[in-house]
Amino acid sequence: MDTIRPRKNRKKQYIVLLILFFLSIGFLIYHLATKPKILNVSAKELLIKEVKNDVFQDFMILQAQAVPLESMLINIVEGGSVQELFTENGAMVEKGMPLARLYNPNTEFNFLSQETAIIEQMNNLNVAKLSLRNQELVLSKDLIAMEHDFNQTQLEYQLNQTLFQKQILAKNEWEQTQEKYRYQRERKTLLQESLNREKHSNQLQLEQINKALNIMQKSLETLRENKKNFLVLAPVSGRLSSFEAILGQTYLAGTSIGKVDEMKGYKLMANIDEFYLEKIQQNQKGQMEIKGNNVEVSITKIIPAVKNGQFKAELNFTGSPPTGLQEGSSFSIRLSLSSDKNSVVLPKGNFYTATKGKWIFVVKGNKAVKRTIKLGRENPDYYEIITGLQPGEKVIVSNYEDYMNIDQLNIEP
Repeated sequence: MDTIRPRKNRKKQYIVLLILFFLSIGFLIYHLATKPKILNVSAKELLIKEVKNDVFQDFMILQAQAVPLESMLINIVEGGSVQELFTENGAMVEKGMPLARLYNPNTEFNFLSQETAIIEQMNNLNVAKLSLRNQELVLSKDLIAMEHDFNQTQLEYQLNQTLFQKQILAKNEWEQTQEKYRYQRERKTLLQESLNREKHSNQLQLEQINKALNIMQKSLETLRENKKNFLVLAPVSGRLSSFEAILGQTYLAGTSIGKVDEMKGYKLMANIDEFYLEKIQQNQKGQMEIKGNNVEVSITKIIPAVKNGQFKAELNFTGSPPTGLQEGSSFSIRLSLSSDKNSVVLPKGNFYTATKGKWIFVVKGNKAVKRTIKLGRENPDYYEIITGLQPGEKVIVSNYEDYMNIDQLNIEP
C-alpha cells in the first residue's frame, strides 16, 4: 500500500531567490552608475599647462578713445528745415559764426502775428496815454480861466469894499459883490481839488501804461531775437565735429546737430564691462603705449549707469599729454586693479567657458582626472587659484565641450 507524502512548500525559496535577484540587479545598477566615465582622447586635441607659483598682477586691458577735454553741443532752438549751410564738418569756427539757416513757414507766420499784435497793443496804450494828457490839458485850461475870473472878482471885491467903507457904494451892491467873491473862491477851491485828484489818477495810469509799454517793448525785442534763432551759430570757438546737417532735412527744436570741440587738449573715454563696476575706483593708475612710449593715465570719473552691459569711465593723463592725439583714436590701456602679490596661478584657457572655474582635469601620467577647484581673481593671462591645485601640477585648459559628463580622460599619443 502506497504512502502519501505531503507536498513541500517552496514559497520561502521563491522569496529568497526573488530577493537575491533584485539585489543583483541593484548592485549592477549601482556599479554602472558609480563606475567612472572614461573617454580616450588624443594628446594632439589637448592643451596642457602647468600650475605655478608666481607674482599675480591684478590688471585688466580696456579700450579707450581720445575725446576733447571740453565740447559744446549745437542745439536747434527753433525747429525747421535746413535752407542754407555755411560750413562743413571738421572746419575751425569762431564763436557766433553762422553754421546753417533753417526755415519754418508756420513759425515765421506765428512770429509775424505776435509782432503785429504787440505793436497794436502798444499803439492802443500810446493812444490812451495821449488821451490822459489831453484831459490834463483841458483841466489846466479850465483852471487858468477860473483863476482869471477869481482874480477879476477879487479886484472888484477889494474896490467895492473900499467904496462901501467910504459909503459910496450901496449896501445891496456890496452884498452882491461879497456873494460873487464867495462863489468864485469856492469854485476855485473845488476845481483845484478836482484837478489835483485827476492829475494823481492820471499819474498812476500813466505809470501803469509805461510799465506795460516797457514789458511789451522787451517782448517785441525778444520776439525779434527769437526770429534770429533760425540762424544756427557756433556756441564757442573750436573745431566743428559730428556736424551732419543736410539741406532740406527737418529738425525739431532741441535737436543736437553737432558739437564744437574747444582745442584745449584730450582725455580718454572707455566702455568697461559691468563685471568690473565694483572693482574700478577713481585715481586707479594705468599705462598705455603711444608711438613706442609708455604713458601713465588715471581714472578721473566713473559714470556708473550700465547700458548694454557696459559702463563708462573717464581717464586723464597724469603728466603732460602726448602730442599728435586725434579725436577718436583708440588705445589699449593696462589698468592696475590692486597691488601685486605671490599666488598660485593657472594659465587661462577655454575650459572656463564650460566649467565656470568650478572643476578641471588634472593630468597624471597618461590620464586626466576631474577635480573640483575654486578660482579667485583673474587677469588677461592667469586665474588665481584659491583651492584645489598645487604648483607643479599639470592641467588641461583647452575646450571641455565634449567632456562635460566624463570623469576621466585616457590620453593617447
